[in-house]
Amino acid sequence: MSLSPAGGLSPSSDGSSLGNHTSFDEAGLAVGIAPGMEPDIVVTLRAAGCVFAEDEAALLVASADGPAGLAAMVARRCAGIPLEHVLGWAEFGGHRIVVEDGVFVPRRRTEFLVELATGLARRAVADGGAAAVRPVVVDLCCGSGALGAVVATRLGAAGAGIEREDASPSPSPSPSLALARPVPRPRPVPSDPERAATPPPTRQVELHAADIDGAAVRCARRNVVPVGGQVHEGDLYDALPAELRGRVDILIANVPYVPTREIDLMPPEARVYEPLVALDGGPDGLDVLRRVLAGAGAWLVPGGRLLVETSVDQASIAVDVAGRYGLTASVERSEEHEATVLVVASPLMRRGGTAAT
Repeated sequence: MSLSPAGGLSPSSDGSSLGNHTSFDEAGLAVGIAPGMEPDIVVTLRAAGCVFAEDEAALLVASADGPAGLAAMVARRCAGIPLEHVLGWAEFGGHRIVVEDGVFVPRRRTEFLVELATGLARRAVADGGAAAVRPVVVDLCCGSGALGAVVATRLGAAGAGIEREDASPSPSPSPSLALARPVPRPRPVPSDPERAATPPPTRQVELHAADIDGAAVRCARRNVVPVGGQVHEGDLYDALPAELRGRVDILIANVPYVPTREIDLMPPEARVYEPLVALDGGPDGLDVLRRVLAGAGAWLVPGGRLLVETSVDQASIAVDVAGRYGLTASVERSEEHEATVLVVASPLMRRGGTAAT
């Protein structure tokens, strides 16, 4: 499945490497681009510093609507604009996510958080903890809305959200931006319009997403609304409808956690083209996380879960902070994804002695 650039769910490509899809010349002919242009585009991209110039050229020509459009896309990429912004999408969790200019690009490492959140949501339903077998999922600091949209789709794909969805085979690595980061950026997959379709929106989960950045909110609506969710604009919990208080089963918060002093060390594709509010986590990188932890107890159901991506160095501090707010936290680590996730549980008994229902 994928999220198409126009919004809505549609089948994705088979997730394999670029070599198993339409060739550069075949894709180009479909939009009026003459065969034999690949070497020139590859040379141009390589001269601009694109390490994976051949594969980026194939992605660009497959996404272009004609020679003029291709030229404009190549020019933007050579100017240093992230490939995902040039294409208008990024692959995330087996789905194609709309990513507009100026919006944070979902990282492949964050797929680990999505896997954990999906499993916990299914467990909540199986244990009878999700009202009416329809868990409430909230995606704070949502950016493009990728995390919430993929969780909602996976839950909906499993009927009542109880059955464990078999993991699809991992795609062969297809390159994206070669950035000097501890963890690589997402690797987009080529489009496959012949297999596109639009199933009905997901109804097995109540999904809400929120962000303080207006551009992110507009982009997120293109990804979240087609799967039956809502997107709200505002600062963390202030953005959420009051009726969600005490009803949230799964709270995802992909907060910024880069320490302020390290922002200047990030590659320009991040610090120039992504919003600072999505990157800067304050002096120690934990400012926004502290605020999320402080308010989580009021929004989660008893026994509900909060999941936050963090760094290995920050994890122990985050566990201690959670404890100060009466929350129990553990740390999950995936070497495969090179990701660290803080999993926080709200008490099974509310303050005042009200038991979970």
